[in-house]
Amino acid sequence: MNQLILLMPILTVLVASIVLMLLSMYDRFSTKYFIALSSVFLIVALGFSIATLTHEYSIKVFSDIFNNVLIFDSFSNFFTILLIAGTLLTILIGEHYFLHRKYFKGEFFTILMFALFGMILLGNANELITAFIALEIASFSIYVMVGYNSDDNKRVEAIFKYLVLGSFIGAFYLLGTVLIYGATQTTNLSEISTYISTHSGNDLALVYIGLTLILFTFLFKIAAFPFQSWLLDVYRGAPMIITAYMASVFKIAIFSFFLRVFLQDITSVIDFWDSIMYVIVILTLVFGTWLAITQKIVKRMLAASSIVHTGYLLLAFLAVGQNFEAAYATMFYLIAYLLSAIGSFGLVSHINSETRVRVTYDDFKGLSKERPFLAAMMTIFLLSLAGIPSTIGFIGKFYVFTEAINAGFTSLAVLAILATIVSVYYYFKLIAVMYFYPANASCESEGFNDKRVSTYAIAFIALLTVLGGIGSAIVFFIPMPGIDNMIDIAQMSVQSLMMK
Repeated sequence: MNQLILLMPILTVLVASIVLMLLSMYDRFSTKYFIALSSVFLIVALGFSIATLTHEYSIKVFSDIFNNVLIFDSFSNFFTILLIAGTLLTILIGEHYFLHRKYFKGEFFTILMFALFGMILLGNANELITAFIALEIASFSIYVMVGYNSDDNKRVEAIFKYLVLGSFIGAFYLLGTVLIYGATQTTNLSEISTYISTHSGNDLALVYIGLTLILFTFLFKIAAFPFQSWLLDVYRGAPMIITAYMASVFKIAIFSFFLRVFLQDITSVIDFWDSIMYVIVILTLVFGTWLAITQKIVKRMLAASSIVHTGYLLLAFLAVGQNFEAAYATMFYLIAYLLSAIGSFGLVSHINSETRVRVTYDDFKGLSKERPFLAAMMTIFLLSLAGIPSTIGFIGKFYVFTEAINAGFTSLAVLAILATIVSVYYYFKLIAVMYFYPANASCESEGFNDKRVSTYAIAFIALLTVLGGIGSAIVFFIPMPGIDNMIDIAQMSVQSLMMK
């Protein structure tokens, strides 16, 4: 029964996928109905996950059935909560956007749930083939959602580029798996870990090559240099709310699996990739910063800036090999980035729901006079992305940079700080045009009703962004967990990996 309870979050999401798929056959169910039903399923799944949040455990559920290919522990539960909460927030913040796009039918929410199912399964994978299947379930669902906007001719280029490159990089993963199996005679992560700890020298040559090929898949999925070529065009062609989902939730799912592999299974040989990761962090930060500065379209600027945030996360990843506490910083930064990315991307989709489409910086001129509440919320998210004090983004960057310095990567930390300083330019540029420029004549008097579910969702995310920065110790009358509690949960989650 205890093992069944641990399975309930992912089973709830799977049942939701099937139920929504069956209901999508009937035209009498409106988009609003699917939004409500999806939200109910996600809240139930989230409740099951939160119920075990404070317990440290590690169980290979129904091992006689699944043959130890799945592992449920505090670590995977931490990411399950983030994935479910991120999906729920995406649906709520996109409510207005969904209702004003005719192509969003019940099938879309079915695909979204299947994507979430694949992501959760990836976080619980204890075997390379299982992880690949989970990754492809999530990836193919994302491919479909990228091309879902039938009104945008850029969707064809976006889905084609993402599908072809994604399938190509998937071959690298499989080739790496084959090489690892050839050396170890297994694809089970626990058994691979045992092999690595009991062998050395030439015996590990194929393992090193195989893991390097799998590392390429990881770098592609998170859009790190030099695998970022697809990102701007794919983000540009995808529906805005899907861009928000890809930039935040999907990226967290990728980190959930590879962070497990680095911390639990190959920690004894992780230093092997330090040199290449050192160079990748530098190039990711520099190239992402340059791309973000040169963009004139807000959506592309946010997309390019996500490459820079990938660089910060990779810096924390690199520090893990020398400083185990960097893992806690990585997990906290994922929370900070989840809130900031969903908030910023989702708010732009909310603004563009039924009004004139705002694309460039100039299109956002005078937004503070026209819709002051949304301009204020956007400012909070941009301040968090820039790492300005009193936001959760600042705390996240502080932890990452501190742990990187403690691990001996002071020069990389200085470069990351410089990238943060430069980011002030392209984030504050958008704030400046919202507050200090008159509105364009074509944007005036749009007549927009902000009393919607998506508006309240935006306000809720903005509140979490601020509370995460100032801590609940200051706003003591609000019963919310503070920063220390988040770090404690992250520590407990990582410690559960040692219970395998």
